[in-house]
Amino acid sequence: MDPIAVAAASVLVHAMSTDAWQQAQAAMVELWRRAVPEQGEAIDAELTQTRVEVLASRDSGDDAAEADLAAEWRLRIERLLRREPALADELRAFVDAVGALPPDAQARPDVTMEARASGSGRIYQAGRDMHITEGLREGSGVGNTPPGPPLGDDDDEW
Repeated sequence: MDPIAVAAASVLVHAMSTDAWQQAQAAMVELWRRAVPEQGEAIDAELTQTRVEVLASRDSGDDAAEADLAAEWRLRIERLLRREPALADELRAFVDAVGALPPDAQARPDVTMEARASGSGRIYQAGRDMHITEGLREGSGVGNTPPGPPLGDDDDEW
């Protein structure tokens, strides 16, 4: 197995269920059209069909189907590389570009969070980054300062 073909197929099939899909499809079709112009339209249609299958497998929770689809595209990409070995650099660029898209363009997993607090307990939950500024007293530089009146002020002014 050619490592770049494995990586390209994996990134391609993964992108099919993300916001990166259109960019990945356009890049792969363009690459194919330059190498084998007569196959460009067919590859475009096959990518679209594969995406339908990937989305259906995601909906049904069939992880094996997605792995099988990635294996099919790995074989296609390996055949393309045997025909046009110079494409390896372009495939690496494809993997770097599509694989390094911002998180908003990548798949978002379903997240379920549950929490319980009692008394004066606090709960902070996030599906991604969290920045807590509560309790930060101006000029104190301490983020975990308990809530209360600002330092040096009278309680009745608060």
